[in-house]
Amino acid sequence: MEAHGAGLQRVLVLAFCVAGIWSAYIYQGVLQETLSTKRFGPDGKRFEHLAFLNLAQNVICLVWSYIMIKLWSRSSAGGAPWWTYWSAGITNTIGPAMGIEALKYISYPAQVLAKSSKMIPVMLMGTLVYGIRYTFPEYACTFLVAGGVSTFALLKTSSKTISKLAHPNAPLGYGLCFLNLAFDGFTNATQDSLTARYPKTTAWDIMLGMNLWGTIYNMLYMFGWPQGIGFEAVQFCKQHPEAAWDIFLYCLCGAVGQNFIFLTISRFGSLANTTITTTRKFVSIVVSSVLSGNPLSTKQWGCVVMVFSGLSYQIYIKWKKLQKLQKKRKAA
Repeated sequence: MEAHGAGLQRVLVLAFCVAGIWSAYIYQGVLQETLSTKRFGPDGKRFEHLAFLNLAQNVICLVWSYIMIKLWSRSSAGGAPWWTYWSAGITNTIGPAMGIEALKYISYPAQVLAKSSKMIPVMLMGTLVYGIRYTFPEYACTFLVAGGVSTFALLKTSSKTISKLAHPNAPLGYGLCFLNLAFDGFTNATQDSLTARYPKTTAWDIMLGMNLWGTIYNMLYMFGWPQGIGFEAVQFCKQHPEAAWDIFLYCLCGAVGQNFIFLTISRFGSLANTTITTTRKFVSIVVSSVLSGNPLSTKQWGCVVMVFSGLSYQIYIKWKKLQKLQKKRKAA
């Protein structure tokens, strides 16, 4: 009876995590698309300084992680020192800024698909730099994802969608997305290195260190000289309070989403988190297509299915490997 109760509690916690991640990031995606396409005020001006979202997100997540550490962490001794995050802070500042900036040139669904192809640069780097050999199913997953993203990029975007973009330029938009992935790969590798060197480092420590350096770098870039874009962004928010409110909600969604991601990883592992976030991306595309009034064509939906079939198969492969590893441990 106790085992049944514990199992039910675990299912409820997982459902809570799924609802939290989905609601936070899907709504954040809606706000991100709104900020990149909407015209604010009677003068119909766009919010051009999308990189400012990166700074605002850093500040909110920095405060959030500090509060969480004070509330929940018993001791920070043995964790990675705050100054060790400086290099990852650079790539974590530039990468997301490029991803957000890409929304000036390509649609939100296109950006989500492009950023879903994270496995491609990871496998390329693994093969070319570290000599890692991958299985045929893993290459099949990569082929599906790469084929889906490439075909989607080559298909003609509707004129209605193009009219909503600030500066339509598909090659530049996709280029920014893939640079975002490259920088993100370096950031993840550095974080893994830090947690290996300092095993007592918690998720909140990483969140605090990364956002601290992100705040420093972005403040210098945006407010380091009189013509910095930060001043223009703040002035725009003063003139258009609606945009300021959307930016605040965007950042709050990011902080809440990270909170649920850390909870999922700590309770159910990274594989469960990957499954939840992957399905969330698919739902984000559907929601964006419905709310924006720019439905995707049949061919474009075919590309979306290709990409997420590849990602789903990748998750299945990881699950099978995990099952084999657990059987070996039990046998030992």
